[in-house]
Amino acid sequence: MIIVMGATGATGAALVRTLSDSEVPCRALSRDPQRLRTRLGATAGPLVEGHYADAADPASLHAAFRGGSQLFLTMENGPRQVEFELRAIETAVASGVRHIVKISSPASEPDSPVAIARGHHTVETRLRAAGITATVLRPYAFMQNLLMLGPGVTHGDLLTGAMGRAACNYVDCRDIAEVAAAALTRPGPTGGTYTLTGAETCSFDRLAELLGRLRGRPVRYVDLPPEQFRAQLSTARGMPDWLADHVVEIQQLAVARPEQPTDTVARLLGRAPRGLEAFLTEHIDAFR
Repeated sequence: MIIVMGATGATGAALVRTLSDSEVPCRALSRDPQRLRTRLGATAGPLVEGHYADAADPASLHAAFRGGSQLFLTMENGPRQVEFELRAIETAVASGVRHIVKISSPASEPDSPVAIARGHHTVETRLRAAGITATVLRPYAFMQNLLMLGPGVTHGDLLTGAMGRAACNYVDCRDIAEVAAAALTRPGPTGGTYTLTGAETCSFDRLAELLGRLRGRPVRYVDLPPEQFRAQLSTARGMPDWLADHVVEIQQLAVARPEQPTDTVARLLGRAPRGLEAFLTEHIDAFR
């Protein structure tokens, strides 16, 4: 049995749908079973088993992992992410899980300038020492997260950031999910470490141009100093301090380390990754 943590998130839900479409049984976990049913809807076929689990509740993890052979591990970024992921790994191993596919970060290093990426390095290190098979996926920025820019574009025809003209790698969560499914169901990708991107990088200037063309109304990008951008995220958008820090850190990382796409998705899936323009076209109503 494949266990899917984070089944209400963009990647977890896409993975459940991918496994269901392939008629592979799985157990989808969530702290909120009702939200899980709503999120998956009719796309969750009879081979998908919904189950309550909360990483803050060790007993719920033991119950959810019972009978599982493989675990897909992804969690929301947050101050307790390392604690929760380490607990999930420990509980999974004790429950007999022999393979874990973990979503990590491309900057997963002990001295990474991105705090959450340093946490991912800690978890990766523990996972590799757990005595089981570990597959690590390191995706760059999720295309789905661009939808959070919708209100600023819709109401102000405006994008703000702190990346200058630096370009960023974006990847569709559905491609990440398909790579995860391959690692969970095919021997080839199992046990590797993979950096995942789309086919091309995109700067915020280019993103503004694309959105303006697709919705038929110009979008302007305003580049801010990092501290000013952090303050805007905290006040105007109401982000907690740790999340505002994270957004600024990953944008500044793109400035410090120019990003280039990889061919990993194409190699593993035998097709080109989903494109950014196609994604924006699919979701353009969020930016009108």
